[in-house]
Amino acid sequence: MITKFQVAYKNLLRKKVRSFLTLIGIALSAWVLVSLLGFNQGFETALNRDIDNMGFQMMLMAKGCPYEAATMMLKGGTGLKYLPESIAETVLKEPDVERITPMLMHVVFDPNKGESGGVAAYLGVDPHSYGDMKTFLKFRQGGWFKEENALEAVMGYEAAELEQREVGDLILIPEKNVELTVVGILERTGTQDDGTTFVPIRTVQRVFEKQGEVTTIGIKLKKEADPTRIEDKLYKLPDVQVVSLAQVKATIMSLVSTAKVLVMSIAIIAIVIAMVGVINTILMSVHERFQEIGILKTIGAMPGDIFKLIWIETLLLCTAGGVLGVTLSLILSRVTELVIRSVLPYSPKGGLVLIDVNLVLFTLCAISVIGLLSGLYPAWKAGRIRPLEAIRSEVSV
Repeated sequence: MITKFQVAYKNLLRKKVRSFLTLIGIALSAWVLVSLLGFNQGFETALNRDIDNMGFQMMLMAKGCPYEAATMMLKGGTGLKYLPESIAETVLKEPDVERITPMLMHVVFDPNKGESGGVAAYLGVDPHSYGDMKTFLKFRQGGWFKEENALEAVMGYEAAELEQREVGDLILIPEKNVELTVVGILERTGTQDDGTTFVPIRTVQRVFEKQGEVTTIGIKLKKEADPTRIEDKLYKLPDVQVVSLAQVKATIMSLVSTAKVLVMSIAIIAIVIAMVGVINTILMSVHERFQEIGILKTIGAMPGDIFKLIWIETLLLCTAGGVLGVTLSLILSRVTELVIRSVLPYSPKGGLVLIDVNLVLFTLCAISVIGLLSGLYPAWKAGRIRPLEAIRSEVSV
């Protein structure tokens, strides 16, 4: 015995092109919905990971624009302003501070980078305190510097890959004619450290004539410390600026949330358009089968049976479109991520579109519910068709 699902399926196949176009509209709506919600999860996860991988909760730097400071912290920017290194000892004496790590970044023009030259950045670090804070850093080859003043370098994964360097190779600091021996290459981390060349901080100070100066001091607080209280105390130091990772995260997420409202509005419009397409397709199907539905009623079909039949057609159409849209979002998630990175060039490292099982199930349920709501009017209209009037008419409503 043929079931209502089989009848509904065969009815959809009567107009293959129209059903297919409606299916594509639903699939695109589901794709947009999954991608946006996946971006919401992925961006926040990536941002949290980047901040956690910093290894410290605060950064101390010279006064300047807070947005430039935030860029420096998250993206490894230069920020050519300097602090006296003596401030590090003052900060370390604070009872709420567990440990600190001083950093000195310097940038020079490298004529050998690219076709017309490029910028080469060197980050001077103390291997002991920096390594203790960033415990996630693992070495693919070699290890940290052996001496404080050594002419040695540790390269991030991407920096080493770009320049095709191995442990034991020599790299030349442009303008200074100083050669550094590569003693370590890091594993890929998915953070800005991948593109960084690390040098002993004393070496950077000596080579670039910045003795007694640093650009940044990373601060790790004790677990019981109050970040707000220590921030207020640090701000009393002369000519310094305190950047809290929590504040930076809140600022970035606020900006992203504002943009997300606009993008979600576009997604809602896409879903509404898909709903209109479903209603139009099912209504046209009912219109074309006006006499057929009348005959079904004359042989015993109840209004509820007709209602269920039309509703099942809508359910099949929306479920198939939802599955297709979710599949597209999974297959093309990398493409979606590349598009997002082209719009947001300073987005965190790692995956920006995070699609999990819960998101897939939510999208399928949402598309099915929206589809069922879209099918209410066509199903109700089909259920109200009068048998005699339908049989006598020439396919008109």
